Parts: sequence; C-alpha cells; structure tokens
Amino acid sequence: MSQNVLANRHDFLLLFEVTNGNPNGDPDAGNMPRIDPNSNHGLVSDVCLKRKVRNFVETFPPKRHENDDSNGFNILIKQGAVIETEQKEAIKSAKDQHKDDKDKQAEAAMKWLCREFFDVRTFGGVLSTGDDVMKGSAWGQVRGPVQFTFGQSYHPITPLEITITRCAVTKEADKAKERTMGSKHIVPYALYSAKGYVSPAFAERTGFTQADLDLLFEALLQMFEHDRSAARGEMVVRGLYDFEHIGTQHENNAEQNKREARLGCAHAHKLFEGIKVDLSDDAKAKGFPESFVDYQVVCEWTNENMPKGIRLHKRHEV
Repeated sequence: MSQNVLANRHDFLLLFEVTNGNPNGDPDAGNMPRIDPNSNHGLVSDVCLKRKVRNFVETFPPKRHENDDSNGFNILIKQGAVIETEQKEAIKSAKDQHKDDKDKQAEAAMKWLCREFFDVRTFGGVLSTGDDVMKGSAWGQVRGPVQFTFGQSYHPITPLEITITRCAVTKEADKAKERTMGSKHIVPYALYSAKGYVSPAFAERTGFTQADLDLLFEALLQMFEHDRSAARGEMVVRGLYDFEHIGTQHENNAEQNKREARLGCAHAHKLFEGIKVDLSDDAKAKGFPESFVDYQVVCEWTNENMPKGIRLHKRHEV
C-alpha cells in the first residue's frame, strides 16, 4: 500500500440543492423523493452520495503510479460487477504469497482489494462471501475511514407528482391507443446538508492516503456535473467545509501533536454548528424557499474564534 497514509482527522459539511428534480427516489414509495414523515424534511441516503462518488472516480480515475504497491482507482461496487470474481483474484494473489497460513491469506486478500479498489479503501465493505479464506475471517469486513450521514433538507419539502404522456406504445396490442401515461416526482426546491467524517485510524488499515482524500473532495464537488438527467438536471453543490485537525502542540512536540491530529482536537458537531444556514427575511415572509437566493449561509469561524488545533478549508463556498 502507498506510504502516504492520511494522518489527520477530517470532518466536513456538504451543502447541495435541487431544483425541480428528484435527488433520491424511494423505491418503497413509487420513487417519490425520500422524506421524513415527522418533519417533512427531505432526505438523501448516504448510499446515494457514495454512488455519486463512485461514478465520478470510475469515469475520471487518476493515473496510477507504475510501482506495484501504489493504490489503484478501480470501483468494486458498480453496475454489472460480480464481487466474487474480484475476490477470487485477490485470494489467488494472497495464496501465492502465503502458502499455508489461512489468516495471513485473508489479510493479504483484504489488503489487495483495498489497494486495487478506491471504494473499498474509502468506504469499506463486506468481503466475506463464498467459501474461501475470507469467510468467517476478521479480515472479511472492512470498515472504511470515510463515513457519510444522510443528507437532510433545511426546511420541509413538498414533493409534486407530475403526470407525463408519450405518443408511442410499448406493446402491439396497445397500438390503437393514442398515448400512454406515466408520472414523475420532483422537489420544486430544497437545500440539503450532509456531514462526513474521515478517520485516520481506519485509513491506516485500508491504506487511504491524502491523495485519496483530495480525490474524494474533487468527486464531491463535481459529482452532479456528470450525473445530469431529467430528474437531476439542476443539482448544485453550494458549499464544502472541511475541518482538518492539526494538533495543538508546538512543533517541538511532534509526537503529541501527531496523536492529537489523529484523535481530533474538537467535537465535530461543535465545528458544524459554526456554519449557519437560515432563510433571508424576504423568504421568511413568504414562508418557504424558492431558490438559493432565499438562503443566507454564514461561516462564523474566524482565525480568532476557531478552536485550537483546527484548520478550516473552504473547498467550495457560494
């Protein structure tokens, strides 16, 4: 695995919006936009966000370094993939390295998969399928260093069902019909936020590097630009705030500083509370937002009030 493993903890806040689209349909509700029934706030699952990251990395993978130990950027969980097929290659490589030690074979297979597949190295996964060395092994479940929360809209949403028609029919028996009917679900407008956490402790186990983190942030900023469709034509990232934990100690106390940066120097929820999102006065008078103009996003963190040991990277702010 690459040697430049991520050493500092990161907590980040992602802001994104949807206009006349469906950010994440619920298959149990006729593909209606996901919604919290108690508050009517819109939801976007963590799985949906990870899918967008995977799609971007698969479409625009960085060039891999030529040495054998460098990290690859293949994607394991993708359309049409058979996980067991990829596992067999990993297990074959592991058995060639460790002839008789089954535990070392499982460890080597896990590390091979982490090295080859960006999504395993980043998000983790369950690898203990089949009847080979991974089954029943502690190495068969990988906990990734990057975890997302569900995205949630700041205010209640009103999903609309739009009826559509088409002039062609599917079956010969329906040829006499003039048209067929269908429907789409949209959210007129909503601003969502999702939180993410990056653990250097788990990064050490999977070989997740600083370069992988930079690629993750690039994917988050670009993920909607290459995912356009009628349902997601106007989805935009409006903010990405990355809180990096760098330690509070003087540079002469490098070991303690490294430990603090790895452990964290402030609670994530306190850092996120410094990003204030609220409706403008005009939007409050209307009672609901219609566009991003109706929102006020204020970062209250400055060099003077930032918690010690934290560095804020405003990777995107509109």
